[in-house]
Amino acid sequence: MKLKGIAVAAVAAIGTSAYAQSSVTLYGVIDSGLLYQSTSAASFSPAAKNLGKVYRYKDGGIYSSFWGMKGTEDIGGGYHVNFKLQGVFDSGTGKFGLSDTAGVAAQFNQVATVGLSGPFGSVNMGRQIVPMAYAMAETDVRAGQYFGSILTAWLGMNTAAGWPGTSTNGPIGALYDSNAIVYQSPSFGGVSGALEYAPGGVAGSFQGGTRESAVLKYSNYGLKLSAVYYNGHDTNPGPTTVPTGLDNNRFWYLGALYTIKGFSVSASYSNGKNPAHSNLVDLDLYSVGLGYRFTPAFQITSGLYYLKDKNNSANKSTEIAAGAEYSLSKATLVYAQVGYVKNKGDATTTISYGAPAAPGMGTTAVNIGVRHSF
Repeated sequence: MKLKGIAVAAVAAIGTSAYAQSSVTLYGVIDSGLLYQSTSAASFSPAAKNLGKVYRYKDGGIYSSFWGMKGTEDIGGGYHVNFKLQGVFDSGTGKFGLSDTAGVAAQFNQVATVGLSGPFGSVNMGRQIVPMAYAMAETDVRAGQYFGSILTAWLGMNTAAGWPGTSTNGPIGALYDSNAIVYQSPSFGGVSGALEYAPGGVAGSFQGGTRESAVLKYSNYGLKLSAVYYNGHDTNPGPTTVPTGLDNNRFWYLGALYTIKGFSVSASYSNGKNPAHSNLVDLDLYSVGLGYRFTPAFQITSGLYYLKDKNNSANKSTEIAAGAEYSLSKATLVYAQVGYVKNKGDATTTISYGAPAAPGMGTTAVNIGVRHSF
């Protein structure tokens, strides 16, 4: 009887030890505010009419509201098995964000991955935020925010290429990729890299619907450098499009950010084109940024973003934005930001993500809000 009790205690101890090596975390952010915009439109179409001034509740002034869960299991030897599920939602309506299918929402539309990490780096498989998005944000003083940043300028490149904004499958680069396999290397002297491959799964076409990208980054001594290459096949599909392996999405980016004594300055150049029809889609994007952190809790940032159509000089946009952020606590941030975009020709660059501006004219936007992490 005593031996049986010892055995039960041993099994219980082993079970407790194994459980202690795993963890699951629920987390999220709610980012809500008010937006004033001097023009508005029903879509990103270059033929969209100006619907006039708009004053509205706006989710996602800094970044989107989202929630998720993540977990890790220590399998020994410095190796871990990890999973992550994360999706955006509109705090004003409670609706989930868009998927790759036009008009269709998805609960975990940002991340749904499982992977392995260790001394070699990490490999994650599933839908995920692509490496290029992080590389661009890290070399932009405005940090790729949802209001007046390298992100909204890049989205302007997408709308100029014919993206209607009704799904996450854009024609230039990508913010999310489904069915992706991403390898992230460790950092060696500040240098790190990432490789992505997403098989398309199209019967009879090895390249049908595939994505591949590479990112090289450097971070040391206050300097951050990023180089991005992204290539996609059969992206931005129409409702009746049959994937054939058409190479129609190519994007590359070079960016730098330098920080010294509270000051930050950034600059970048990128190009997006449709290799199959470069005579129709070939766009250049330039950016510069300047910011200053007064205290650990308070900073101001600004950026200028210029987009031009290499096939038609009449199509271009100039966007400028500035913002101030103050941390009330480790979990709560308040912010105020203002931006202006001048669209010419068919350009439909927006200032605030998800808030179309009228094409071919100037638009001013003001946004105030609060962002709380939990």
